[in-house]
Amino acid sequence: MEQRSSHRLAYVYVLLGAALWGIIGLFVDGLYSAGFNAFQIVTLRVVSAATMLVIWLAINNPDLLVIDWRDSISFIGTGIFSIVFFNWAYFTAIEEVSLSVAVILLYTGPAFVAILARIVFGEPLTARKLAALLLTLVGCALAIRLIPFTDEHISWYGLIVGLGAGFGYALYSIFGKQALKKYHSKTVITYTFVFASFFMVPFNSWTFEVTQFESVSVWLLIVGLGIFPTALAYLLYTSGLSMLESSKASITTTIEPVIATLVGVFFFQEALTGYQVLGMALVLAAVIIIQVRKKKKSVR
Repeated sequence: MEQRSSHRLAYVYVLLGAALWGIIGLFVDGLYSAGFNAFQIVTLRVVSAATMLVIWLAINNPDLLVIDWRDSISFIGTGIFSIVFFNWAYFTAIEEVSLSVAVILLYTGPAFVAILARIVFGEPLTARKLAALLLTLVGCALAIRLIPFTDEHISWYGLIVGLGAGFGYALYSIFGKQALKKYHSKTVITYTFVFASFFMVPFNSWTFEVTQFESVSVWLLIVGLGIFPTALAYLLYTSGLSMLESSKASITTTIEPVIATLVGVFFFQEALTGYQVLGMALVLAAVIIIQVRKKKKSVR
């Protein structure tokens, strides 16, 4: 009973984390309006999250800030290979193709996770996982209006960087799972953003202007971005990841585009079509399928 309760709690953590990722548009839209560009926003995101997490742990549990620097490869993996790389690839894909195509290419991530988790951790690649992956891809494509009607032409470069975004997105679950074998989820997420910050700041700090930070509303957006769809979201996801197979956790995160679509409807007055409703239903079905556990036959 306790194991089943822990299993359900893990999915709750992952779902809540993915839901918080889904509201990122609320903060990003405000920062775009304030004059920041995409990579400045990514830099603000990782630096604000890293700063708050380090301060929080230093005050509440400084022991969790102690790591063996020989394990840095795990945090380079989560922070640079995943967070930094997938953001670069994702934004590049948006420029090369379109937002809708970039999103669906990003959500090839769970498929990459399933394959990599099979190779690295020996996680089974079951028919249920494959069915859930198919449902998520079709559901996401419907939710973002990529299908059924599109005349989108995809360049080879756009396709490659889009798939690269999905691959980078997947690497967090792989490197994160490896780091969780030795470290607490709070340590993993803190050093993920510390390493990402060390990489991003030298490339982007010189692009900022002092006048961009004069408004109180900008600071509220930066703090909100660092806390809700970043530090808290990744903390929840990483906590769930510590109790689940990487592939199952990753498939569950596909609830994010559903939340993002609903944010667009309720906060930005975007129209919701019947196909989008169908797409969201398919994604929810996939999340439910991946959570169902086989009942073992009782022996009498």
